[in-house]
Amino acid sequence: MTSPRIRPLALCIFHHDGKILVNEAHDPITGKPFFRPIGGGIEFGETSAQAVIREVDEELGLSVTDVRLLGTLESLFTYAGKPGHEIVQVYDAKFVDASVYGRSQLNAQESDGAAFIARWLQLDSITGDTPLVPAGLYELLKKVALLD
Repeated sequence: MTSPRIRPLALCIFHHDGKILVNEAHDPITGKPFFRPIGGGIEFGETSAQAVIREVDEELGLSVTDVRLLGTLESLFTYAGKPGHEIVQVYDAKFVDASVYGRSQLNAQESDGAAFIARWLQLDSITGDTPLVPAGLYELLKKVALLD
């Protein structure tokens, strides 16, 4: 049994025309849906900015530019019946290939090979029933005026 640990995470906010790119997922125990931006764990020896670039390439097969740190969040949550704790570096970036912004969704893949669909989400789709995670992300995006 491994002891609980704090996971360092880097997420990237891609925004266009009042929408952000997210993965819709569901907690396997509760079945509750949530939205999360593209990104993942920071590996030993890489910066969080390098992690964002790597994660976007791994998940979407796309290159990014203009990577910029927006802020840091601390996330305490329960997923699949287990407590989690993450320190999340939140970035803004742009796709090198501008045609990506014209697609309604993108085929993507997790590091374990699981396929998922990333789609552009209208911000008014975010509700208490289908939150944007990690907690505090929506407020951070409003604070840095990214969603205006």
